[in-house]
Amino acid sequence: MKLLVKNIRTLAGIEHAPKLRLQGKEMGIVNTIDDAWLLVEDGRFAAFGAVADGMPALDDTVEVIDAEGGMVLPSWCDSHTHIVFAGSREREFVDKINGLSYEEIARRGGGILNSADLLHRTSEDELFRQAMQRLDEVIRKGTGCIEIKSGYGLSLEDELKMLRVIKRMKEASPAKIMSTFLGAHAVACGMTQEQYVQLIIDEMIPEVGRQRLADFVDVFCDRGFFTPEETGRILEAAAAWGMRPKIHADELASSGGVVVGVKHGALSVDHLESMTEETIETLRGSDTMPTALPGTSFFLNMPNAKARQIIDAGLGVAVASDYNPGSTPSGDMKFVMSLACIKLRLLPNEAFNAATINGAYAMGQSKDYGSIAKGKVANFYITKPIPSLDFIPYAYTTPIVNKVVLGGKLQSL
Repeated sequence: MKLLVKNIRTLAGIEHAPKLRLQGKEMGIVNTIDDAWLLVEDGRFAAFGAVADGMPALDDTVEVIDAEGGMVLPSWCDSHTHIVFAGSREREFVDKINGLSYEEIARRGGGILNSADLLHRTSEDELFRQAMQRLDEVIRKGTGCIEIKSGYGLSLEDELKMLRVIKRMKEASPAKIMSTFLGAHAVACGMTQEQYVQLIIDEMIPEVGRQRLADFVDVFCDRGFFTPEETGRILEAAAAWGMRPKIHADELASSGGVVVGVKHGALSVDHLESMTEETIETLRGSDTMPTALPGTSFFLNMPNAKARQIIDAGLGVAVASDYNPGSTPSGDMKFVMSLACIKLRLLPNEAFNAATINGAYAMGQSKDYGSIAKGKVANFYITKPIPSLDFIPYAYTTPIVNKVVLGGKLQSL
């Protein structure tokens, strides 16, 4: 099957010699073609070019989509979400306005433990229904590759329930989905920290591994949650089952999460709101992608990750939504790009690359996603007519998505 997109004002995010990730000054470069066309064949990008240089011949086997003067961009790659959850936590939103801290809300039974209780009482089918609704929402906003974590189960039975839901989502959705086991999100009620760590290592990880339910493993390595030593033990146990780490690190304090993540070959270390400039050097020469979650800083009034300093140090950075019920109830990657510019001081091109190719890298998927290059999976969206790429973060609440194509197939929005 062939698909031709015509009347493209600007084709952006193209690569002639694809890279797995962008770093330093590379992050400021977005390759574009004006007055362009794009050809998709069998669900993958086949060719693209300027109309002035000629277009492919058309026949009855080619489906044609008119971009109507819009831009064509690779789908967002959201490398950190928690969209399998039950219900909402707006009561805690009010508590935060009244001055309660993240830790105080958690001590009162709120936060992650609140979501765990709600999830325990919710059926698998209902969890799937709610999560698919959220997934469809972000697809309509341009996301085509997404990571989804467990972590609101905090028991073997409920963590497996969450991961089964993610597996069903993989099978039901045209988006590319990666799954992460985050049993170490908080300590389950009625257990000591050491008892719960051993439960994760002795029972949860082996069963998740046997059922092949997770691509990655994650640990909330931070003040008041899991220590670097506990994190290392969990990562070593998961490595035996082929689960590569993606670490919650340095959100509430400079916790050592980045260091333990790099030591164990983490694909990404995420949050980084309390990361020090000294810790940035820990990433140099590693394969680990630092990932900022500016929506969390925005919603919780927390410091922002040092993404500007990371890029200026010659390293790469990704941005992701952290879509979850407590600290970031939004998966709008366009808004994340805006926050990356406004709060993290990234230039629009840098923020765009952080939300596409580097986001794909943070999921181990940049060979197939994150840019428009021959042979990559044809996940992209067509905007309404807009003047430039810079307009996307500038007009931070303006809807821009007109059409969405995933796997070479036009989606119904």
